Amino acid sequence: MVLQNSSSQHTALVITDASIKNDIATSISHIHIANHPLTKIVHHAAFITSTEVELFTIRCSINQACIKENISKVIIITDSIHAAKKIFDSKSHPFQSHTAVILSELWGFFNFNCDNSIEFWECPSHLKWRFHHNVDKDSKSFHLMPTYPCKISWDYCKKTDSDNIINQWKMMFQVSDGNSKHFLDLLDDDFNTIEPFYTKGGSWLQVFGHSNSLCACAMRAITNHAPIGNIG
Repeated sequence: MVLQNSSSQHTALVITDASIKNDIATSISHIHIANHPLTKIVHHAAFITSTEVELFTIRCSINQACIKENISKVIIITDSIHAAKKIFDSKSHPFQSHTAVILSELWGFFNFNCDNSIEFWECPSHLKWRFHHNVDKDSKSFHLMPTYPCKISWDYCKKTDSDNIINQWKMMFQVSDGNSKHFLDLLDDDFNTIEPFYTKGGSWLQVFGHSNSLCACAMRAITNHAPIGNIG
């Protein structure tokens, strides 16, 4: 199937991979058309997450593939299909700046010809498929060192923003008129105050789901309504 698609003059076969060493991310993609390697794209970035660098690689690859003349089909081959799924994830996530650019590129690609198409194929690195193995070796061949210490990843910024919002809310709440009115201090099994958190997109409500009585009290505090029946 790969040979059949890569031999077409109208199909761009894009193989992507990325690696992180010493906090430096290297993203590489090879574009093949008609069984010939046509373009090699290399980018470096400091202090970013693996998902972000994989998505950035796909973004650059789609940009280059869509501007090639007479290309009606683009096939993205990656070992990080989870990153590719973020492109079509309508929920809020920290990679939307990349997905917005990708969707804009695809809109122009599809609008140019309604028969144009794009496919995403997953190729795990451990299979060592020849084309992907070459890209994988390329991504690991760089040995770069960061020039300055800095934390600029999406996850770090998200955590910092969340911590700042929570701390600001605490200060405002302590001096507000609503303090001690229709509020409940939630405690865990060690009698520590449960605080909301937003890391990894998780819900903070799960921290009191283990206790029926605590869950019932929390629900009553949040909804001003006492639940009836068993809380599981």
